[in-house]
Amino acid sequence: MATFVKYLVLAPLIIVLALIAVANRAPVTFSLDPFAAGAPSVGFSAPLYVIVLGAVAVGVALGGFASWLVQGRHRRAARANRKQVERLEAEAVRLRAQAGVPAAQQLVR
Repeated sequence: MATFVKYLVLAPLIIVLALIAVANRAPVTFSLDPFAAGAPSVGFSAPLYVIVLGAVAVGVALGGFASWLVQGRHRRAARANRKQVERLEAEAVRLRAQAGVPAAQQLVR
């Protein structure tokens, strides 16, 4: 079901992107020099769809990286909690063995 929904969303998106690319094939000059519009010293010429889709890809990558950085503290807390759970489970097993609780009465995980 999830695969079907994924294709249901991705197929129209790919078709729209392909149509945008076909409609915007004209070359444009991408310039990083705001003062020399006529003859930029730093710039290149590429089809408009390459520049637009490239900007979207860079934005998605930067957003994903920023999200990964922000979620670092949550990953760190999850690791610490996992270690604490393992330590407490080992302690529970040790205490059950020390108390002489039969294996049949121990909690099954």
